[in-house]
Amino acid sequence: MPNPKRRHSKQRTAKRRSHDFLTAPNSNICPNCNERKLPHHACPKCGEYKGRAVTPARAEV
Repeated sequence: MPNPKRRHSKQRTAKRRSHDFLTAPNSNICPNCNERKLPHHACPKCGEYKGRAVTPARAEV
């Protein structure tokens, strides 16, 4: 298999990776309050994770 002859510059690598951060991460819906949350994280609105309260609920402003 062919191998790279030279190292790619930091600028070239950053240009290639610039689009990686534009897409939103995967998100799930909280079964308790139906808000969007990150997978394997406590819900930021109601504070529940796997059916139990882990963090205090955030007050509505």
